[in-house]
Amino acid sequence: MTSLTRITLNPRNAAVRADLADVDSLHKTLMRLAPDHNSPTPRAAAGLLFRTESGPDPTLLVQTAHVPDLTALPADYGTARTVDLTPLLNSLTPGRTVRYRITAAPTVARSAGNPNRHPVTGKRRGKITHLTGDEAITWWQTRAQAVGLQPTTVSGLPRPFPRTRVTRTSPHFILTQFDGIARITDTTLLTHALTTGIGRAKSYGAGLLSLALT
Repeated sequence: MTSLTRITLNPRNAAVRADLADVDSLHKTLMRLAPDHNSPTPRAAAGLLFRTESGPDPTLLVQTAHVPDLTALPADYGTARTVDLTPLLNSLTPGRTVRYRITAAPTVARSAGNPNRHPVTGKRRGKITHLTGDEAITWWQTRAQAVGLQPTTVSGLPRPFPRTRVTRTSPHFILTQFDGIARITDTTLLTHALTTGIGRAKSYGAGLLSLALT
């Protein structure tokens, strides 16, 4: 069962303030919602995707592949409500129009001038470049079509998330929130994207695609 939990955060709580100041701290807190397991990729195994929502009250959307254990959150962290996404997933049909929102990390691998080749494919390894503005919009339109959505409207808004412990080996991603209207073209691809996320930086608040039927 894929679950979506909306957490209205308590801004006076010290743990909340720490999490909103550093996405690494937030990720560790949200991983408490996942059951214990020995997977080498615990976030993916838990189906954990999350996004901060703008508004008068700080809010988190958290998606998991199970019913989350909300008692594992810090005391007085906020108020939460969990819903089963199965009815939504079952209602998706080709041709149907939906409203969408996703905060994503638009990137492209640009290999010009890179002297290194992949040891198996022989292709030059591309340098990851972050996309913004019109390039980010184009990235989303391409990715949306690849996961079974045909956007008819798109807007993009920068959504940076702070980090306080960035190291040389720790990746930095530039996030963009995309909103708009789209038509469903392939339910199998779309369901997979909804449950596993889209793009990079899923541990840093990106990749969660939300749909609302129109």
